[in-house]
Amino acid sequence: MNTIDAMKGAVAPLPPETQTAAPDEKLYRRIVWRLMPLLLVAQVLAYLDRVNVGTAKLQMAAQLGFSEAVYGFGAGIFFVGYFLFEVPSNLMLHRFGARRWIARIMITWGIASAAAALVQTPASFYLQRFLLGMAEAGFFPGIVLYLTYWFPAHRRGRMTTLFMSATAVAGIFGNLLSGWIMANLDGFATLAGWRWNFIVGGLPTIAVGMTIRLLLPDAPSDARWLSSAEAQAVRRALVDDNPAAAVLPGVGRTSFIDLLLLSSIYFLLLAGLYGLGFWLPTLVRSAGSSNLAAIGLQSAIPYATAIVAMNLCARRADRHRSWLIYVAGGAAMAAIGFALMALGNQSLSYVLIGASISCAGTLTALPLFWNLPTARLSGTAAAAGIAAINSIGNLSGFFGPFAFGWLKDRFHDATVSTALLALSASAAALLTLAWRNRSRR
Repeated sequence: MNTIDAMKGAVAPLPPETQTAAPDEKLYRRIVWRLMPLLLVAQVLAYLDRVNVGTAKLQMAAQLGFSEAVYGFGAGIFFVGYFLFEVPSNLMLHRFGARRWIARIMITWGIASAAAALVQTPASFYLQRFLLGMAEAGFFPGIVLYLTYWFPAHRRGRMTTLFMSATAVAGIFGNLLSGWIMANLDGFATLAGWRWNFIVGGLPTIAVGMTIRLLLPDAPSDARWLSSAEAQAVRRALVDDNPAAAVLPGVGRTSFIDLLLLSSIYFLLLAGLYGLGFWLPTLVRSAGSSNLAAIGLQSAIPYATAIVAMNLCARRADRHRSWLIYVAGGAAMAAIGFALMALGNQSLSYVLIGASISCAGTLTALPLFWNLPTARLSGTAAAAGIAAINSIGNLSGFFGPFAFGWLKDRFHDATVSTALLALSASAAALLTLAWRNRSRR
């Protein structure tokens, strides 16, 4: 079954003789335990393979003679490849199905990630990052859409947040692992520690991609561990949740202006996420920490804080269906954290406290953000809208790191760079409120 067929199967009206009682908590718990562990591992690897370059930079930049601007451009060009190949990747996902295409994405990006160990020059660094972005294109919007095949809106905020908790987990264990690898494998088999960092990060992704090909069902009707009645109950819950989608599965109610506004909010939120992902280890070192293992541990603290905050907020947001307020509030919280980092970027305490606040705010807002477009889009419009918002928003990953590095080179510290992140988060909060007012009208 391809992705379009799965989507139609998820929301198409059921004939009266097949309608069943709504699925209970026990059934949803079983679905969560069957799907989410594998998706969580995949997202951990996705985020780790994007940002482990942040820790690798501590050795790589010095050994290869890369400036802050060269590093920032290389870190960001990932998202140019991601942007250019997002739509083609989603079209292929429609053709081949989520399970097979997500597996292909993971296997190729694992190879591209490990290939970073071969980087020698700025040109080869740029090429490797571009190819990595091209390989990973389509993964995240595919998973966001995939969750809509299983969970109605009043459960989806928690599921998207649980999925994106893997980003925080990657921030915790990725920084710790990268720090340990670079400190303990430096020189092993004549390779520098930062090269081992990329190799160890890329190979597990290939294995998980193969596992997804074998185990991940395309839709409830394909899950061997669900009975026919249970699969129909899941479909029934989706139809009841969005009856308009059941009648007109290709029609959305979001205009171009709405799409542009949502893409802008997502762009500004991601500026904060990638600012932390690519630059936090550098900021921690600049604030006085010098040991690689200690930097990895200290850089993990903000992500540990975020895991608690984002999941608590997601439960409350789903319970009250107040996703928009938590998106705006999370963005405002992130702005406060980045402002603290800007004010005290030479103090380790200021950096870690500010990073913890900004990380918690950003990772609270980002997963709940996806309830905004999916509440207004259905069917093929959802597939196209999610892909468009994600691809445009992720251009922030190019412009943000490059601007951060250029400003850091120009002003010789991170004050202006982190102040820019504070402004971005503030603008995200204001645009979210503008979206609320526009939706009311």
